[in-house]
Amino acid sequence: MEKKSTLAALEESLVLGKDRALSWILTGLVAALCFIMRLVSLSRPSNLMFDETYYAKDAWTLLQRGAEMSWPEDANSQVVSGNVDIFTNNPSFIVHPQLGKWLIAAGEQIFGMNSFGWRISALVFGTIMVVAVIRLARRLSRSTLIGLMAGLLLTFDGLHFVMSRIALLDIFEATFTVLAVACVTADRDWFQLRLATYLRQKGAVNLNGKFGPLIFWRPWRLAAGLMFGAAIACKWNAVYVLAAMGLLSVAFDFSSRKLAGARAEASKALLIDAPIAFVKMVVVAAIVYIASWASWLMTDIGWGRDWGAKNPDDPLVRALGAPLASLWQYHKQIYDFHTGDFMAGQTHTYEAHPATWPVMGRTIGINAVNGIKPGTDGCEADVGSTCLRVISGMGTPVLWWVGLAAIIAGLVFWLAGRDWRFAIVVLGWAVPWLAWFPNADRPLFFFYAIMMVPFTCIALALVAGKIIGSPSAKRRKVGTSIVFGFIILVILNFWFIYPVLTDELMTRDAWSLRMWFKSWI
Repeated sequence: MEKKSTLAALEESLVLGKDRALSWILTGLVAALCFIMRLVSLSRPSNLMFDETYYAKDAWTLLQRGAEMSWPEDANSQVVSGNVDIFTNNPSFIVHPQLGKWLIAAGEQIFGMNSFGWRISALVFGTIMVVAVIRLARRLSRSTLIGLMAGLLLTFDGLHFVMSRIALLDIFEATFTVLAVACVTADRDWFQLRLATYLRQKGAVNLNGKFGPLIFWRPWRLAAGLMFGAAIACKWNAVYVLAAMGLLSVAFDFSSRKLAGARAEASKALLIDAPIAFVKMVVVAAIVYIASWASWLMTDIGWGRDWGAKNPDDPLVRALGAPLASLWQYHKQIYDFHTGDFMAGQTHTYEAHPATWPVMGRTIGINAVNGIKPGTDGCEADVGSTCLRVISGMGTPVLWWVGLAAIIAGLVFWLAGRDWRFAIVVLGWAVPWLAWFPNADRPLFFFYAIMMVPFTCIALALVAGKIIGSPSAKRRKVGTSIVFGFIILVILNFWFIYPVLTDELMTRDAWSLRMWFKSWI
């Protein structure tokens, strides 16, 4: 009985194979829905919205020159009119890594330097995130239905919708982060299956107090390192999630060995498994990050690229060589920009303290055209009033507010119920949020919370699974009704705010009806 119990626990993830083909078909259907919804009028408006003015143009010069170059002050209007090669020969000081801009550049290479071209990559990655969320939630819950719920909720979240339709870096960072967390979770299952295989081969009941096999080849952990490296190569703050998930991954090794019967020997995971995990995740991520700067390293025109050549006797140049020493020096400048006095105390109309993000206390205006008079551009406002077009970076309110309750419930399930699944979800949600608090003295924005949204949706789906209960539960019909009623409410709420997510023409009264709080304006 003990042997069956140990092996059954280690082989729990085998249940995922029972409907694998069907699950992928259904995943594809939800992903297709997500893609089509976001594809409609993707190129509208045709102007450079918000920080597209930086990233779309940086991406274009990366394509043309291999480095970010500066543009004249009136460049935006000229770019929209088709005059796209007006950038200067002077390098531009940029404060984020290059990978996200290269991904934007891929769309520009295929479709041209236009609004569709610089936004399509964000749409593709937003769809990939939905797929990753479905597969991660399915693995955590051992249920395709729960996975699909998580993906469907993400599909109908307003912030994810907007961020999938604008050329910013955050959607790429968030997608790579979710993929990395999914790989960490898959590695846990993979490792437990290898322990089970080891026991079966030995004909053993359990490890009987021994440490067990030393497994160097961990493909999912290696993949996690690659994905985390890519996330950090989009924006630096993903490094905090890498640190948290790296520690959690080692904790999974410890608990898996203990489950297999290693008893006190399981603690050696900190000495044996942890260094291997460090190489697979941190070192690999660092290699990916440095590789993402390849074009900058291979040119001589990027910002600060000539620092090493100008300082050949510097100890750093002697140790690393001129290119890498220049890159290090450049990173010091970027770090000083983000953490130094220049940004401290600055203000912005749409800045939002991170404490307000979970409740959507201050949303962000992405684009706006005000004062459209009746009879103009199809405006049907009453005399004396006007119409407008806006794009607001806001989540679906019902999803966010109930989602916060799900996160709190998840914290209880993790700490009080010792449910490892919620450790993944709560840390994935909390770490990228809490990491911003030390920098709250400078302008921060609600759309940074795109890193939190996927884990909110997974938390909602997992809690929904608990509400529905097991197939034999008497309350199953009631639980199912509650859960699907909530999903319908989220969808209706999304369609209600849809006009303010998509630049649709609205009367001012229709717009005001959707701005429930003054802080959303």
